[in-house]
Amino acid sequence: MNLQAATSIDLIQINQQFTAKDEAIRALVKALADSGKLSDSDAFYQAVLDRERLSPTGFEKGLAIPHGKSAAVKEAAFAVATLQKPITDWESIDPANQVDLVFLLAIPNSEAGSTHLALLSELVTRLSDPAYKEELVQCRTAQELFNHLGESKAAEPVITLESHQERPLILAVTACPAGIAHTYMAAEALVKAGKELNVDVKVEKQGANGIEDKHTKSQLRKAAGVIFANDVAVKDEERYHHLPRIKTSVASPIKDSKSLIVQILNKKRTPRADAAILEHDDETEDQKSVKTEIKDAILTGISYIIPIIVAGGMISAFATLIAQGLDLEKVLAQEGSWLFQIKTLGGLLLSTLMVPILAAYMSYSIADKPGLAPGFAAGVAANMIGSGFLGGMLGGFLAGYLLKYMKAKIKSRGTFAGFISFWVYPVFGSLITILIMLFVIGKPVAWLNTSLIDWLGGLSGANALVLGALIGAFVSFDLGGPVNKAAYTFCIGAMASGNFIPYAVFASVKMVSAFSVTAATLISKRSFNKNEQAVGKQTWVLGLAGITEGAIPFMINDPLRVIPSLVIGSAVTGAMVAVTDIGLNVPGAGIFSLALLQGGDGALMNGVIWLGSALIGAAISTALLILTRKQKIKKLGYEKALQEKAA
Repeated sequence: MNLQAATSIDLIQINQQFTAKDEAIRALVKALADSGKLSDSDAFYQAVLDRERLSPTGFEKGLAIPHGKSAAVKEAAFAVATLQKPITDWESIDPANQVDLVFLLAIPNSEAGSTHLALLSELVTRLSDPAYKEELVQCRTAQELFNHLGESKAAEPVITLESHQERPLILAVTACPAGIAHTYMAAEALVKAGKELNVDVKVEKQGANGIEDKHTKSQLRKAAGVIFANDVAVKDEERYHHLPRIKTSVASPIKDSKSLIVQILNKKRTPRADAAILEHDDETEDQKSVKTEIKDAILTGISYIIPIIVAGGMISAFATLIAQGLDLEKVLAQEGSWLFQIKTLGGLLLSTLMVPILAAYMSYSIADKPGLAPGFAAGVAANMIGSGFLGGMLGGFLAGYLLKYMKAKIKSRGTFAGFISFWVYPVFGSLITILIMLFVIGKPVAWLNTSLIDWLGGLSGANALVLGALIGAFVSFDLGGPVNKAAYTFCIGAMASGNFIPYAVFASVKMVSAFSVTAATLISKRSFNKNEQAVGKQTWVLGLAGITEGAIPFMINDPLRVIPSLVIGSAVTGAMVAVTDIGLNVPGAGIFSLALLQGGDGALMNGVIWLGSALIGAAISTALLILTRKQKIKKLGYEKALQEKAA
């Protein structure tokens, strides 16, 4: 593929002085817009940011490939930038990655599964060669770099199994959440390492375009082992049941493919590719730690219920807003009316579907597809006994680990494979899960859930202040990290149980860190370096969208001063919102939450208090950020204080 066809000289920027990821992305988006590749640069920029939140687009050895799919893209294209000084804080699979070469891919939605993957695959193939990547970085003009993009690298000779029977064959499967960059980067790294080790590596990519280069029966018979480099469930994993295996993250091969290949070759290999013999071989699997498995299960379940919560909350709010705006309250109150049915549907999404989906996909995260049916059964049982969100979480763990145990003890193989997979696992798994939920752990969990709801509902005065302050402090302690996620899970659980106050606190506090960073860098410019000022100018916009991560660079550079400053202001905001009895039942709405607030003293006053609390907390954090920075300057001196990361 000739890469020149997807770019042009005016889309190539040489020796740029970008100091932050966002600055680089904005500059390349502007270049694409100026070249007529975009119909709406803001929409495409947002698409790129949405992709950035999924997983890192920085790789290793100075490379970053951000990309966005959007209807605002007129035709597939990419822009390139080489940097004079590397960007050191670009989120990458290699934490030490210092980005000095950036490719920004712009893909129309209609070409997401074709041109996108072809272009990315060609880029990844070329850039996996360090020498080629270095040639691009060393280019002194846009024309020179453009010429390099048109040079087709000669293909390395492919050695077939027929001509080299002694070469061991290793299979690999790569899959990442987005199914794009990491999937193909890992595949290329494995193939390249295999050639260097004189090992034949065949990689099946399970990406956004489905399964590519699917392993054949012949390869499955001849293989010495399989490497699973995946962050999402592998499709049809049972095909590899007879092979020694290694399980790792999709990023691992990009960092060190050779060691993975050596590890799999050192595992005990099956002497014959006879299916009858293979069925009796011992299987060895590298498992995730229990701690990681539990965390992944919770986050997976929550990720699947968020759309349900948003849809249910917004549909109910839509019906209420129509009734209020068009004076149709009587229609809304009339059972069976169209407005009544719309609001009822929104409520059913929350009350009926949410907990079963949570339990099912938590179970799926632990036990793969066999865990789905028992997980749904556990969620339905949780609804029946009134154990709510807590019951759903516990049911998800129960179903997942039960099915994981059943899969280990009752193998789905041979004549009865179909019977075991489609009857034993779902029927017995669901039945056992339901019995345990209903008659063993259900009532205690239901009591605990009811007690929690009653406690939350009865919060007032000092108790509400303490809860709100704790939520606020947790939200801003690590800005999207594990502590923040713990607060988020608690608030979602409270929302699922019918108490909307904690999430109103959470949503208001999420704006504090962003607002305070922006205000501090504007009010006291001399106290912050140019990079911090540039980041600060943009962070408030992220705050309006409920994104706390914009303040992370400040926290990383000076955690001992920044974290307490943000936590104190956030705790004040949380306490103020909690004590006013304001609720919010739609997550992720950002500033638009103003129109969705419930309880309190009416819509207008709720909005004033909710946003005003965020502004007051931000003002406190702003003052503390400036004060602590000035103390640092006084202690270390101006130049040293602005250069040092922390002291």
